[in-house]
Amino acid sequence: MNTAPPSETTAQRIMASCVEEIRAFGVDRVTVVSVARRAAMTHANVYRHFETKEALFDAITLGWLKGLETRLAEIVDAPDPARDKLERLLFALLRAYRDRLDDEPRLFDLFVAAFDENRASARHHRARVRILIDRVLEEGQNGGAFAPVSREKALAFVLDALYRFLTPGVLRLDAETPRRSLELRLGAVTGAVLDALARRGAG
Repeated sequence: MNTAPPSETTAQRIMASCVEEIRAFGVDRVTVVSVARRAAMTHANVYRHFETKEALFDAITLGWLKGLETRLAEIVDAPDPARDKLERLLFALLRAYRDRLDDEPRLFDLFVAAFDENRASARHHRARVRILIDRVLEEGQNGGAFAPVSREKALAFVLDALYRFLTPGVLRLDAETPRRSLELRLGAVTGAVLDALARRGAG
């Protein structure tokens, strides 16, 4: 019988068991009953902590995204020029997503599903990324590095231009593309975006 460490909460134990099930069998084959069995508890106990299987999946995804968003915020808070920050931020996003895809493809499926179904975890992450990018744009605008007509339009421009690199489902389609190739493409697009943002009246 599984025994949870003293510091591990029941919710954490359930999430860890769910991750093990996903790694072993894939998202589609995981059930609340199988998670409960692995955690050595009743499925009713799982439902006491997570109302649905999707809520459990979201909690796992949010746990990973929280760490990523913390790293992204550190980039935004750094004393680098706004142009460098935006480039670093975009590369950090691509690399984190690709690392997840390469290292944990079945857990990456949770991320894709959250985006495709517009679940809470995906909405939260999209909003956080938008806020962080907008902070860099504001800093660049105030410092003269960027000259958009509208910061709102500039944000939309950045997100539209980088869509293929920042969308989980699209990245999964590029799973066989070498990372170096993707990063070269991202560098080219990012350079063009940064140049456009710097031109008077762009965005």
